[in-house]
This record gives sequence, C-alpha cells and structure tokens, in this order.
Amino acid sequence: MSGLDGKRWHDMGGTLAGPIPQDDHDFALWEKRVDALMILASGAGHFTVDGLRRALEDMGEAAFETMTYYERWVAAINQNLLEQGVYSIAELGEKMEAVQARGETYGEASNAG
Repeated sequence: MSGLDGKRWHDMGGTLAGPIPQDDHDFALWEKRVDALMILASGAGHFTVDGLRRALEDMGEAAFETMTYYERWVAAINQNLLEQGVYSIAELGEKMEAVQARGETYGEASNAG
C-alpha cells in the first residue's frame, strides 16, 4: 500500500504530473448534479468532508486511475449515504432501475429549454 517513501497511492503531492490545463470548461449536467448532491447531503449532516475523503481514499488505486473526478465523488457520496442509512442498497437498486427505464436521453430532455 505504501511505497518506500511512506506515501500511499493517493498522495500525489510533489509528484510530477505534467502540465495542468488552465482553460475553462463547461461541466456536464450530471457533474453539476453531483456537486449539488454533495452540498445538499453534507449540509444536511449526512457526512463531513473527512467522511468524503475517507470514502475516496478507501476506493483504491484503480478508482483513481479509471474514474473521473465526479465519478469518484458520486461513489464516495453514495458510500456515505448508505453508511448513514439514508437509503438501503435495495432502495438504491430500485431507483437505478427506474432511472434506467427512462431511457438514454432523459438527462438531455429535462435540461432542454
């Protein structure tokens, strides 16, 4: 888990990572929703920033290599909400099935206007 330098896989401080893009970009609708969910759920007391960080770090190295920033965030938020009993895994599965049944263009259709 730790290298010879004492760092864990998620500790990238001081590591060369190449240039950082400085241009602005638009966030996708789902990314904005993840950000809003984080603000609402933490504001309601379901988790703290430390709880979010713990869930992110517990994901493991593969998550940081394969998932985007907001994919990791939504997974960490979900983990915290499950742990707090806000909903169960069964309830989450039912909701995911209902959302999937809406079809591929639901997000785009509800954002039109």
